[in-house]
Amino acid sequence: MKDKLLNLLFRYGAVVVIIGVIAYFSLTLPYFFTYDNLSDILGSIAIVTFVAIGVTLSLIVDGFDLSVGSTVSLTTVASASLMIWYEQPVYIVILASLAIGAVIGLVNAFMIVKLRIPDLLATLAVMYIVSGMHKTYAQGYTIYNHMQFPDGTKAPGEIPTSFLLLGQGRWLGLPFSVVLLIAAVILVHVFLTYTRYGRQMYVTGGNEEAARLSGIKVKKVRTLAYVASGLFAAIAGILYASRVGSGQIDAGAPLLMEAVAAVFVGFSVLGAGKPNVIGTFVGSILIGVLVNGLTMMNVQYFAHDIIKGIVLVLALSVTFYVLNRRRA
Repeated sequence: MKDKLLNLLFRYGAVVVIIGVIAYFSLTLPYFFTYDNLSDILGSIAIVTFVAIGVTLSLIVDGFDLSVGSTVSLTTVASASLMIWYEQPVYIVILASLAIGAVIGLVNAFMIVKLRIPDLLATLAVMYIVSGMHKTYAQGYTIYNHMQFPDGTKAPGEIPTSFLLLGQGRWLGLPFSVVLLIAAVILVHVFLTYTRYGRQMYVTGGNEEAARLSGIKVKKVRTLAYVASGLFAAIAGILYASRVGSGQIDAGAPLLMEAVAAVFVGFSVLGAGKPNVIGTFVGSILIGVLVNGLTMMNVQYFAHDIIKGIVLVLALSVTFYVLNRRRA
């Protein structure tokens, strides 16, 4: 009976907690369970979930990407500056931002795959470098429409409406960023579950030497995982700039830990016991619902991290306790 109960908690615990939290807030707060508020919750988690998808991909190949938050900050500042300082069209801004994310991913992969630096150390170093780069580039200023420079001149451009639609627009009643997120979750899930390359990522992460002996090009697989992580962080940076309408320094700093929390909560979703994009999405929803409900209850913002930490501890405790019992 104890094993059956643990397995049920392992498979459905996160989903049950989400339903329970939504039910509690719905009964307590009259405006919580409304279409507008629920769509706002999804809109608020879109950016952090894109970051979390990148972290998920790096974890699948037995790595870890600490540089995703700094990548968000750099692409946020870069995309805003291209439009406001240099008056570049939206498609150039998007392509340049994605290229920045891919280059950061390649740098991470070179250090980890080629130089054999441990992933935590390599991505930590890149995190600091990229963080310093974006602050130096912006000179410590938030980039906004027609901003004034220290010499008294003003920036010639502004962020166009077509770019703002990515983070602020709606389609069929849903925030456009949520539509993009759902499409990304479905595509990544299909890629990881039903394609040869997705299965190779899991095999590589499970046992790199066995994967290499079976003919899998493990270096290429790990490189692509880190490039994809950088690309998803860049998408999050683009959406962040679009959502707030400016380029804020350190925009991605708080996103790393929330993304990591969502990924590890997702380990227990439907009994996966491993990094998976559906679990990551569910974990992001749980954290988004908690933050929204606590905010509506006027709980002090600095107490939110305590609640999120407790939820993460409970999810990880059940997950790894069951996994260790299975191995034993």
